[in-house]
Amino acid sequence: MLAGARMFLEEPPLAADGVYTFGQPRTCDPTLAAAYNKGYKNRTYRFVNNNDIVPQLPPEPVYTHVNALRYIDSHGRIRASMPLIGGLADRVSGLTADVLAPTSDGVRDPYLKVLEKNLD
Repeated sequence: MLAGARMFLEEPPLAADGVYTFGQPRTCDPTLAAAYNKGYKNRTYRFVNNNDIVPQLPPEPVYTHVNALRYIDSHGRIRASMPLIGGLADRVSGLTADVLAPTSDGVRDPYLKVLEKNLD
């Protein structure tokens, strides 16, 4: 994502056709995120598993994400957005899915499995 931002800001003719990230941490300050969102509008896809801990780091508001969230819910469905109340309920659902390892939902890496499932 940062390489895409650098290409757009320094050499706009070389900007990538699209950028896909999976479980990426926050990498931008608000100014860089705003410039990136303007340059890559409708060309970025930021996939985040519901309880993945990596996209929650480092803390806001110093660092922020770019737009274009694709939220993977606790049932493995990809959503374009998730409202606050629904997102909280989905996080709880993910945390309680495995009775023997209740906190493992935040460290499992289901991205490839979910993408393959959603290709059908």
